[in-house]
Amino acid sequence: MLLQEEREQVIITAEDLNRPVYEVFKRVLDFVLSLFALVILLPVFLVTAAAVKSDGGNVIYKQKRVGKNNKLFDMYKFRSMCIGAENMRAELMKYNEMDGPVFKIKNDPRITKVGKFIRKYSIDELPQLVNILKGDMSIVGPRPPLLDEVAQYTDYHRQRLMVTPGLTCFWQAYGRSDLSFEDWVDMDMKYIKRRSISLDISLIIRTVYAVIFKRGAY
Repeated sequence: MLLQEEREQVIITAEDLNRPVYEVFKRVLDFVLSLFALVILLPVFLVTAAAVKSDGGNVIYKQKRVGKNNKLFDMYKFRSMCIGAENMRAELMKYNEMDGPVFKIKNDPRITKVGKFIRKYSIDELPQLVNILKGDMSIVGPRPPLLDEVAQYTDYHRQRLMVTPGLTCFWQAYGRSDLSFEDWVDMDMKYIKRRSISLDISLIIRTVYAVIFKRGAY
């Protein structure tokens, strides 16, 4: 793995961002696929909602995230953690296994039994299909960060916020939680440079494979 000073940082240009035809086709693809998925996966939604509710608390967890051009939006997930989990984060920070501003630990004690299962298969992320329908997110794009993460970003990291955030991108498809934060950012930059409908479709397929075989998921 490269040290930070050895990395060749990617600079996003106006030409990389000015792709009107691609953006139109991408939005159509997002709307059609997310609507189709919501219909097909309705039984999964109902079973998951019942399982999460049996543990008490809200079924859907709503969290402020930073989207394109620093626009804030509410991102939806099936609740996978115990009630009051956010209040426990500071206490658990010393166990953080990610570098950079991101917080992740294996065997997080805040995760419920149901939460462990739905996270393993990324079922907890399915409500974000609603975010995609609304236009807050895309199927493929850099994952939307938390406010406190963005506060720690460098100018290089902030380039991730120049495009619509997504449900999946290179790092979910190829490495998921096994990657460092800097590797994750580098992969996002490369995606922004190479964006195309064919690449988006290939990443969607690759992500399905990664989810089925639970590569790097926790």
